[in-house]
Amino acid sequence: MLLKRQIGFFLIIGLLLSSLASASTLLIMGDSLSAAHNMRPEAGWVSLLENQLSETHPEVRVVNASVSGETTQGGLARFDKLLAEHKPRWVILELGANDALRGYPLQQTTENLKTMIEKAHQSDAEVLLVGNQIPQNYGKRYTEMFFKLYKNIADEYQLAYVPFMLEGVALDKKLMQADGLHPNQKGQPLVLQNIYPQLQSLINQSD
Repeated sequence: MLLKRQIGFFLIIGLLLSSLASASTLLIMGDSLSAAHNMRPEAGWVSLLENQLSETHPEVRVVNASVSGETTQGGLARFDKLLAEHKPRWVILELGANDALRGYPLQQTTENLKTMIEKAHQSDAEVLLVGNQIPQNYGKRYTEMFFKLYKNIADEYQLAYVPFMLEGVALDKKLMQADGLHPNQKGQPLVLQNIYPQLQSLINQSD
């Protein structure tokens, strides 16, 4: 009887390990827009994405490495360790807004994003690049250059690309928090709607 129990135990362990090995990891590198800023984590678009993927792509494991206040420099500093630890098949790269809000040189932001993309590709991960916009009070030239840098990078590396994750959300006060920068709980499903089609296409192409 003891031998049968031991055999059963090892069979279960083997099945669990096999299941983990077959899982494909999606790593999300973002800032407060992906870290459910000022709300319960389960209300954020990443958690909503996990729920959706559990039904459509149950083999996908989501790792949310987003940090409020994160810059591209901070993301880059953490990236190697995250790639080595999680070995993602896909990376959603949603960084840069804090660089712009702090007035950092956009050339450095561009180079940091490019380096992360190249590191992801070297690890055999595909990248979905998520763009953003900043308020017009930062100056027309700077805000336009910031918005365009994402498309330029996406074109250069032929990436899946979301031009503006807050499309249809950012200008609707009913969907935004009081700071005017972060979507509230009502806005989170719309953020997911902006991102999911490109992600779904990327995942399906990998099947």
